[in-house]
Amino acid sequence: MTTRFAPSPTGHLHLGHAFAAMVAFSRAKKAHGTFILRYEDIDHTRTRSVYYDRIEEDLNWLGIHWNDTPWKQMNRLENYAEALETLKNLGVLYPCYCTRREIDSELKNLPNAPQGPEGPLYPGTCRGKNHSLTDCEPAWRLDAQKASRLIGPLTFRDRIHGLTAVQGNLLGDLVLARKDIGTSYHLAVVVDDAAQGIDLITRGDDLLGATHVHRVLQKLLELPEPEYEHHRLILDDRGMRLAKRSDALALRTLRASGISPRELLTSLEPF
Repeated sequence: MTTRFAPSPTGHLHLGHAFAAMVAFSRAKKAHGTFILRYEDIDHTRTRSVYYDRIEEDLNWLGIHWNDTPWKQMNRLENYAEALETLKNLGVLYPCYCTRREIDSELKNLPNAPQGPEGPLYPGTCRGKNHSLTDCEPAWRLDAQKASRLIGPLTFRDRIHGLTAVQGNLLGDLVLARKDIGTSYHLAVVVDDAAQGIDLITRGDDLLGATHVHRVLQKLLELPEPEYEHHRLILDDRGMRLAKRSDALALRTLRASGISPRELLTSLEPF
């Protein structure tokens, strides 16, 4: 078994990260398998070099160790471009020139705006349009309806949620390549998980919806199907998901307070 923990170096790790890392690490350890650390750093506007080392310091303090040198997604842009080209050739992508403001404005004017699990979805403004020549670089969106028709019925298996039928339209026509970096979280994570042989993907329950589009991409790109485990989230005292700006719950802050790794991990169990 191979699992992974893939943080973004945009801030300090907090309790939620510690729990997610321990779930992945413990599953690999129990199976005498491999645990991989990978950096999801494609958002160069928010990534800071100092956080790479600090993430590794926190994980070492927790007793979490990984195999091999961690991958950085910014070093793999050519791999994502190749996958994107495959999807273009399949005819399941279309260019999108909409700004965020234009999308918000259109959604406000729609009597029945398309909705997803986390709010309004892209209304398909650019789908099927013949754009005139422009020097502006587009984003590339997945035509979710077309992709779903192409692959047919699909499922994924989750250790907690069981066998689940994929809803290809659940998140709508997602951006798979941003204008500024040529890829997106959804495309990069699918390509990297396959390349690193990740066969059990553990992550927070808030990403359960993303798995629907990830399975669609796996099928389109002819990548292997992993098993999933979408575990519980660690919440703050208001019942909200932890954010990196919650410095009081950052691992570095907790370390400075004198708490031991054993005490912290015991407070988070069971993994």
